[in-house]
Amino acid sequence: MVSGPRTDPSSGSRRKLRVAVVFGGRSAEHEIAILSARFIVESLDRERFEPVLIGIDKGGRWLLQDEALLLGQSRDPRLVKLNQAMPSANLLPHPGESAGEPATLVVAPEGSRGGGPLDIDVVFPVLHGPMGEDGSIQGLFALAGAPHVGAGILGSAVGMDKDVMKRLLADAGLPLVKHVTVRRRRWETARKAALDDALGLGFPAFVKPANLGSSVGVSRARNAAELEQGIDEAFTFDDKVIVEAGVPGVRELECAVLGNEDPRASRVGEIVVTHEDGFYSYDAKYVDDHGVTTAIPANLSPEDERRVQELSLRTFAALECEGLARVDFFRAETGEIYVNEINTLPGFTAISMYPKLWEASGVPAKDLVSELVDLAIERGNRKRRLRTSR
Repeated sequence: MVSGPRTDPSSGSRRKLRVAVVFGGRSAEHEIAILSARFIVESLDRERFEPVLIGIDKGGRWLLQDEALLLGQSRDPRLVKLNQAMPSANLLPHPGESAGEPATLVVAPEGSRGGGPLDIDVVFPVLHGPMGEDGSIQGLFALAGAPHVGAGILGSAVGMDKDVMKRLLADAGLPLVKHVTVRRRRWETARKAALDDALGLGFPAFVKPANLGSSVGVSRARNAAELEQGIDEAFTFDDKVIVEAGVPGVRELECAVLGNEDPRASRVGEIVVTHEDGFYSYDAKYVDDHGVTTAIPANLSPEDERRVQELSLRTFAALECEGLARVDFFRAETGEIYVNEINTLPGFTAISMYPKLWEASGVPAKDLVSELVDLAIERGNRKRRLRTSR
């Protein structure tokens, strides 16, 4: 479904669809979300859409943001920040009588828009990590009756938690690398036993907070001391930690998925790390301009590319996802392909793989953002048709 302009009931005129771009958030990926929002706003089709920008600061406050200031910020995540001087904003249910009415953005009285309510047609959440990508805010949008881009509550929650994700993927028969989950309570009360379980994976091993992305808190362990230190560090970000076995001769592959009930997969890309960390770390991704190179499409046989695309769609379905996702893979030197993880709100910066993969597949950024908004509205319309009484 392609959505058109809405009718303004007060004047009968046609207006553009209002897209609330909600970004920032209360997570360690706050700054990356600001960069992603910048790219999405730059890519919005202004003939169809009118953006309303809302930043969530690390304290949880919702603030209107100025477009010119957002677009004028640095592309270095160490330098970006929200404008804290802007007026507050709240997302509330529309006061109309019909089920599934659009949400209303209520702007604080001191706002530059005069404090009047704005009808929001769709929300584009750009919130990476906890309380943005884990189903929390998706539940808020669902309660408000606001169509939103990306997976719903369930898909977002299981896609965020690497432990639960891997259990579901294993149940669906998808190939995974060996891994163990370490919970904080066990680490605090039975550290040696928990460490012994992780040591059984061999070296190198990779340590990850279970509920973060953008490589925040991720480390590579080459010995027992580094493994223990890495687990300690990961527990500063989350209460649950994943330790994964390294893959010999690993190649890191990524595939983008787009769609609701009939999704499609992009061409496959490859991440080649040249950063001194030796793996796809936060600094390699976002700080070092020369930390990685990408190959899109990846240098794969047609059979391997089809295999990755098939596994991407199976992963997307197994985790109850809709809208968009990026699925990451490991390819061993012996040819085995393993699902690493899914990202239900992947990075959307100028250097992020999700938009680059679709561009290489014939879908430029402007068309991609438009389709994501259309998919959100299509799903919202489908949900509104469901009965709420017998």
